[in-house]
Amino acid sequence: MQFVHLHTHSEYSLLDGANRIDDLIDRAIELGMPALALTDHGNLFGAWEFQEKARAKGIKPIIGCEAYVAYGDRRSRERVEGAPANYAHLVLLAENAKGYANLIKLSSIGYTEGFYRRPRIDHEVLEEHAEGLVCLSACLAGEVARYLQHERYDDAKRAAEWHARVFKDRYWLEVQDHGIPDQEKVNEGIFRLADELGLPLVLTNDAHYMHREDADAHDTLLCIGTGKDKGDPNRLRFHGEESYFKSPDEMSELFPDLPGLLAETVEIAER
Repeated sequence: MQFVHLHTHSEYSLLDGANRIDDLIDRAIELGMPALALTDHGNLFGAWEFQEKARAKGIKPIIGCEAYVAYGDRRSRERVEGAPANYAHLVLLAENAKGYANLIKLSSIGYTEGFYRRPRIDHEVLEEHAEGLVCLSACLAGEVARYLQHERYDDAKRAAEWHARVFKDRYWLEVQDHGIPDQEKVNEGIFRLADELGLPLVLTNDAHYMHREDADAHDTLLCIGTGKDKGDPNRLRFHGEESYFKSPDEMSELFPDLPGLLAETVEIAER
């Protein structure tokens, strides 16, 4: 069974991604994957290196970004009243040259117009530069997922409808399972949204490190990035040891009754 990682972080997800681009490509080849996406946080710093090295080894490179999206105006530094967080994550993948150009534009806007702690974009510029981009709803920090965690199903539905309209026939709801308590509740909402709105689902793994045994090293990297001691009970940490570059077999075990979730990754990669 084939599977393509569409939600992947490298060392260019600064002090958060522990994968090196060469290792990602070599592992994808080892696992028989025909393609690979790179979706670093808020930037395209690794895009050129990634596509050059992937093409040289026969892997189709999918250039992407996990963007930071403000709930209100990208230029505002105030938290929007009623927003579940300061910003949301959103995975964007370039499916053609126009999409790549738009991805570059959005990344630049994030740094030049929306930067406040993170390079943020907003719905206004997303709508303006959506052409040629495939959009995935992202992890638990995604807009839809955050609303579902706060039991705000109607808001999650409105958010999903907006993205489905802007990225017509190019929007997928992500399903993940990293053993995080909130993920089961979010997945229930995701399945309900997919059924009610007729939206496609895709299975991803938020791959921040290469192997399960690298989880502790990645945890140390997070501490360096956030300036926290490992013993601090209130610091940022990943739950469990599941955010690694899993094999197709490991991914198929997550939702064995829904093999189409894996097949969808290949379909997206072939666009």
